[in-house]
Amino acid sequence: MIRALLSHDLPRSRILAVLLVACFLGLLAAPFVFPGTQALNVAAKILVFILLVASYDLLLGYTGIVSFAHTMFVGIGAYGIAIASTRLGPDWGSLALGFAAALALSAVLALAMGLASLRVKAIFFAMITLAVASAFMTLASQLSEFTGGEDGLNFQLPEVLRPSTEFMEEPVLGVMLDGRLLTYYLLFAAVAVLVVLLLRIVNSPFGRVLQAIRENEFRAEAIGYRTVVYRTGANVVAALLACCGGALLALWLRYTGPETAMSMEIMLDLLLIVVIGGMGTVYGAVIGSVLFIVAQNYLQALLKWAGAAVEGVPVLATLVSPDRWLLWLGLLFVLAVYHFPGGIVGRLRLAAWARGRRSNP
Repeated sequence: MIRALLSHDLPRSRILAVLLVACFLGLLAAPFVFPGTQALNVAAKILVFILLVASYDLLLGYTGIVSFAHTMFVGIGAYGIAIASTRLGPDWGSLALGFAAALALSAVLALAMGLASLRVKAIFFAMITLAVASAFMTLASQLSEFTGGEDGLNFQLPEVLRPSTEFMEEPVLGVMLDGRLLTYYLLFAAVAVLVVLLLRIVNSPFGRVLQAIRENEFRAEAIGYRTVVYRTGANVVAALLACCGGALLALWLRYTGPETAMSMEIMLDLLLIVVIGGMGTVYGAVIGSVLFIVAQNYLQALLKWAGAAVEGVPVLATLVSPDRWLLWLGLLFVLAVYHFPGGIVGRLRLAAWARGRRSNP
């Protein structure tokens, strides 16, 4: 059953399988195992980034398309939820309408970008997507009547998802069963379903053609595949998944703004996580997102503890200052790329394959 659920795309490494199970169980039990607002926010951010990174890897890792417009679709999903809730009221019908409108707009824009631009060389397409994404971010900042401008939009959720809604008077395992907890598990279920769906897509004949295009576009076109159609299809699927990720992010934050959903910083984070986890593998999105988001949120605390331990040592105390956390994050990224050029998942699978070759010469 597990094999069928994963579309026969097994981890192919015992260490990778253990890591994936640990990530799954850790995120599933996060509200009870890691109590506290910060831990729950980190877990929710990990869930959203797993979906965003996996959808971006469909473009970069599976199809070989470099796009800088991915966060534009994240913003469309987030603003669709926020504007609908603000204008029509905080109910399920409004959220569904806003989400459907965001999906439709994302599909139309991705289709238009694909048909108009995917015939050009990769670098030119990347520049076009960067220009379109910048234009949309500027538009979100300027249309303050609808988007709230630079301040963004705060909005209400349906009553059942609000933190003030409590389903039981007494906590369970030290955790109150409230609307916030229900929202977290809504995110968990949605991301789990969409990741399984993406596994099905990349292991389908459609996904195999995308990988053939990535390896040799000329050969794929020579044997009869219309590469523009497949690349455009990948662009649309990735945009729809990114839109879903943006909607989930807005549901969790109950706020959206240009910097929250559409900034270039998020785009760079997606690129880094794809490289760290491993391109061309959905599992890399899970491992990379967990490692990157945890490091991003807890590295400062770790450096603060280390700084207290070496207090008084002139150079070392300066280097391990919490203010230097970006330096250490960059260093960790360089080391990860150097030692895992194929990403963490690629390295683990290669090591497992090598062990299998040695045991069965």
